[in-house]
Amino acid sequence: MSLQAEKFSDLWVRMGSGAVIAVIGLTCVWLGGAPFLALCCFLTGALVWELVGMLGGGPKRALTLGIGAALAFLAARLLPLGVGLPFILLPSIAGIALLSRNRTLYMVFTALIIIAAYGLAVQRVDFGFTWMLWLALVVIVTDVAGYFAGRFLGGPKFWPRVSPKKTWSGTIAGWVGAGAVGAYFMGQPGVGPEVVGISIALSMASQMGDIAESAMKRKMGVKDSSNLIPGHGGVFDRFDGMLGASVFLLLIEQIVEFPPVLF
Repeated sequence: MSLQAEKFSDLWVRMGSGAVIAVIGLTCVWLGGAPFLALCCFLTGALVWELVGMLGGGPKRALTLGIGAALAFLAARLLPLGVGLPFILLPSIAGIALLSRNRTLYMVFTALIIIAAYGLAVQRVDFGFTWMLWLALVVIVTDVAGYFAGRFLGGPKFWPRVSPKKTWSGTIAGWVGAGAVGAYFMGQPGVGPEVVGISIALSMASQMGDIAESAMKRKMGVKDSSNLIPGHGGVFDRFDGMLGASVFLLLIEQIVEFPPVLF
């Protein structure tokens, strides 16, 4: 196999799996309501289940904490706001008692997972399908542009000790692609150019989510979060970027007007 062919040896499997994930995800986003809530609930449980597995918590604890996180997310979303908020952090606290090691990593990542899922559920209600599609496209284009630019252009590695395959060319290509997505959404009525900058910032947050998961896997000595998704590894490997972007969007909504309007 040539070097160029080897670089793209996993492309077709990745594309097939990615297409199935995209269809399911975008369908749930479009439908909103119970289907989207169910998707967020599943992702919360699956991500925490994989997280505990990577941290060496064992299959039984992983399943227990995964189910607990999914139920806590549902409680946080369905109960009145003031009553439901403690459930966002309850799984992080509960894991301290159940795990004997890597508790800090578990606590931080679990809190971010449930906050991200909660943020996505709120954003779907507040902003509708169009801006959820924008968020998904920013994350997807960041990943796809980075994948192809990194393999075609190569160049200096971004952080070889943590993520050996990532390059600066792929990282910057992700920003450019996200900016292009933002420029396209300027076509929405009344939307101003700030959406381009916000899109690039979300691209960076997405990449930070990816890097954070890569650093954790490197520390724990695992290649993939699980083997649930052919060509991608696990759910965490596929949605780490969305975690970073969703949490960051939830934060910047408090300081910038969103959707961004014309000056």
